[in-house]
Order: sequence, then structure tokens, then C-alpha cells
Amino acid sequence: MTQPTPALDACPPPRLLSPIEAVRARLSADWMQWVAENRLRGCTPESMVDTMSAAGVERTLAQQAVQLIGDDPVYKAFAPFLQLQRKLESVVANLQKLRESAADYCHVERRSKLSRDEFMQRYVLPGRPVVLTDLTDDWPARTRWTPQYLKQRYGDVEIEVQTERNTDTRYEANKLKLRQRLRLAEFVDRVQEGGPTNDYYLTANNEALRDARMSGLLDDIGTLPPYCDRSRLAAQSSLWFGPDGTITPLHHDTIMLLHTQIVGRKRWRFISPLDTPRVYNHVGVFSEVDLEQPDLVRHPAIADVKIAEVIVEPGETVFLPLSWWHQVTSLDTCISFSFSNLDLPNLYVYQNPEIHHW
Repeated sequence: MTQPTPALDACPPPRLLSPIEAVRARLSADWMQWVAENRLRGCTPESMVDTMSAAGVERTLAQQAVQLIGDDPVYKAFAPFLQLQRKLESVVANLQKLRESAADYCHVERRSKLSRDEFMQRYVLPGRPVVLTDLTDDWPARTRWTPQYLKQRYGDVEIEVQTERNTDTRYEANKLKLRQRLRLAEFVDRVQEGGPTNDYYLTANNEALRDARMSGLLDDIGTLPPYCDRSRLAAQSSLWFGPDGTITPLHHDTIMLLHTQIVGRKRWRFISPLDTPRVYNHVGVFSEVDLEQPDLVRHPAIADVKIAEVIVEPGETVFLPLSWWHQVTSLDTCISFSFSNLDLPNLYVYQNPEIHHW
């Protein structure tokens, strides 16, 4: 006798998706990441929905994604860290506000005969740029160095320069891709015949002074200030040479240094490191902002940043304090000499961002 087949228990009903899961099922991972990033950055929901809709996302779906992203568990996990970041930003903003209350905040002093103690106490430790007017008084370089002198004395030496900078808006960040080697005599001719341009420049990265054939240039550097170590000059100095119109984009160095004008003038613009949250530092040590032509639509926060500006004349030396943002423009054909052989702590570590898609 056949036994009846026992009835099977019904399968459990399917789990209903939460609202955010339902949105995630219809929206790509790239769009979900975009929504999370822009909410965390403080973009308005209306602007985000408009952007998504313009890109082809159904408007109702875009509204749901923006409204519900706060329920995403990953977003929730990150939110407390954003609060800590905002607290840090508010602290440095208040410190910067206090600094800016000084009547002479945007004034870069010109000083001479600075003692080591005053240099440390007034400029190094507080982090304050200054122009030193008498540092090169006995430097033979002041009367010897000209483009023609470089050509006659060192013209056969092969150097490394940056070229085709005008083809890349991130020319400084991408400097390794823009390298060219040529004889110094050829580069002098290019500079003298090419007129104002930012297309080519002999910058600090050239390592020219590490070439024994160029070491004679260091013999033209006279007395150093009492806060520099002469024994480290060859290893920690750089030659700069380029036409009127060269621009070093807004960035910060990782050390302190001195930058001397031998020939020509440069305009330096300085921004306090306490303003770092407002300079759009997304990659490395570079800002997204061009102080020559700031884009206040893309970078509105830069409008409220106070900028100190000074023109450094031939024979003058500017002190670059630790972490200060700066953009430098050559106003003439320039030959410059920078050195970082300070006999004080000058090695620091930074946690630099690498956000290439913003």
C-alpha cells in the first residue's frame, strides 16, 4: 500500500529589501559612491539630484538615492570620522581667524642683519615668511650670473628641464612626464629667444648642482646666514632658470627653504597652512586652485582666503616657512638659487591625499 507523500513546509517568504537596498539594486555602484562622496562633502541635495538627472538617472530614483544614502551602513560607519574631521577643520579655522586679526597679516616684512635668534623666534617657529635683503651682499653670483655667463661657462653641460608645460594643466604634478635633456647652451638660447612663456623651465628637480661640472657655481655663493650649514650646501641647493612668465603652481613644500633671486624678479603669493581645508588639496602637495585665474564656481572657498604677496627683487632672498602654500610667478627672465641646508630640524612627514577623480 502506497504511503501518502507528506506535505512539505512552505519556503520562507523572500526578505523584503530595505529602501536603501532597493535603490542600490537599481543604481550602479559608481553612482552610489558618487552620492555618498558628495553628501559627505556637503553638496546640496538639490544640486546632486539635478546633476544625476542631467546625466540620465531617473529623477525619482536620484531623489531616493540622495535622501536615503544616510541609511547605508558604510556611510553610517564613516560619518563619525567626518565629525572628527570637521572638528579639526574648525579648530584650524579659528586659529587662522585669530592670526588674520593682526593688522599686518598680509604684509611680508623685508629685513636685514637678522640674528639667528631673531630669525628663529620671529619667523621660523611662528611660521612667517620674510624677505632678507642683505644675504647676498658678498656673493660673486650677484655680478657673475647672467644667462650669457651660464652659456659661456657651462654651455656644454647636459641638463634636465621641464618642457611642453603648456600641454598639461597639471604640469608640476606630472613633471616626470615632461622631462627633456639638452645642453645648457641650447636652453639659454631658447629662453632668450622665446619671449614670455610658461612652456619650459629649469626647476629645482633638475639636480644640476649635483653635476661636478656645475660645481663652480657653488663657489659663487658667498657668506651664508648663521642658521645655515655650509657643509650641506652642495647636497641641498638648486638652480632655477627660466623666462618671464613661468609659474610654479600653488603647492606646499615638505621642508623649509630660502630662495634667492640672482637675476630678475618673482612674485610670491603665500597662504597659511591653517587654510589647507580651503585650498582644495586633493593630490599630493598640490592645490587645485590657480591664483592667477581662480575658478570661484569650482573652488568657492578660496574667495575667503587671505593671501600675502610680495615681489622679490634681484639680490633678495625669501624665507619659505614650513607647510606654507605658495604660488610663484616670474616677472622677468630669472636665475634663482634655493637652499634648504638650515641647521635646525627640517625633515617632516605628511599624509598626502591621492584623490584623482574629484
